[in-house]
Amino acid sequence: MSTLTRPGDTESAAPAKARRLRGLAWLMFRRHRPALLTCLALVVLGGAWIVYERGAMLDTLHAAGWPGKPADALGDNVAGNASETLNSFAVNLSFLTTVLAVFVGAPLLASDIENGTARLATTQSVTRRRWLLAKLGFALLLVTLTTAALSGLFAWWRGSVTPFNPHDWLHDSSFDTTVPVFVSFALFSTVLGITIGALIRRTVPAMVLTFLIGYATSIAFDLVKDRLATPRRIAFPLEGVRPAALDQAVLVDNWIGTASGELHGWGTCANDAVPEACRAKMGIVNSVWDYFGKDQMAGMQWAASGIFLVLAGLLVALLFWRTRRGPF
Repeated sequence: MSTLTRPGDTESAAPAKARRLRGLAWLMFRRHRPALLTCLALVVLGGAWIVYERGAMLDTLHAAGWPGKPADALGDNVAGNASETLNSFAVNLSFLTTVLAVFVGAPLLASDIENGTARLATTQSVTRRRWLLAKLGFALLLVTLTTAALSGLFAWWRGSVTPFNPHDWLHDSSFDTTVPVFVSFALFSTVLGITIGALIRRTVPAMVLTFLIGYATSIAFDLVKDRLATPRRIAFPLEGVRPAALDQAVLVDNWIGTASGELHGWGTCANDAVPEACRAKMGIVNSVWDYFGKDQMAGMQWAASGIFLVLAGLLVALLFWRTRRGPF
């Protein structure tokens, strides 16, 4: 018995279009397409917001006379508003690392373990190690591209209005949203969420715990920023002009001191009836500052990035150790 076919059917059938993605890469794309599209939307909308805000800020500053006038001659309203806008955007942008950790990192393995997809995938021809590498690679590449794109655009905006950047570059959100710190912290937070999900094996509790630990980590990071480099010390006459080295510097501590280098608290003699006479009697002639110069900022950022990447690497090692020994 033979099958009848109409002439031309074979010739007219178009050959199947070959997919560029195959195997696990195709599976990762299909499985995590919502996360991929969400991150793409974040980059597009966030980028458009940055371009719009940058243009509006430049128009306002140019109308006020900048750069013909120095920034401090524009008045508090113009300069202060520009600085506040930059700081507000940096604060909003900094939340992105938590969002990625909670909604991309925490469910990545927890969801697959919870609904049995992990067990099914590793009973096929794919090894557990290869499956885990594919999941990690997809998530970390997605996080890296998203955070690098947005922090790069924000750096472009800040670079065009440098005199209006927040003065305390260490403790405001600008330090955290520059490319190396932002990307590395996002990678650490995401790996933290993935690891928590693999250990807890439940999606919602993993998301909640990731949020709490991520928030605690960001607070701890703020507390240790001052230890990322050694502060410099400078002494200058108590009633003299502040040295140019302190321009854009972040103050760590300050004292008043004698010519021999003996230090006293800043409030020494403040309650005396004649403070000047009191200080003269004690030999106090200098104002002494410990500070971080703006030129130390890049080194401190790379130091912070290195710490976050090392922590992320340790978590990845823990993750592989746990998934190799534990059941799915």
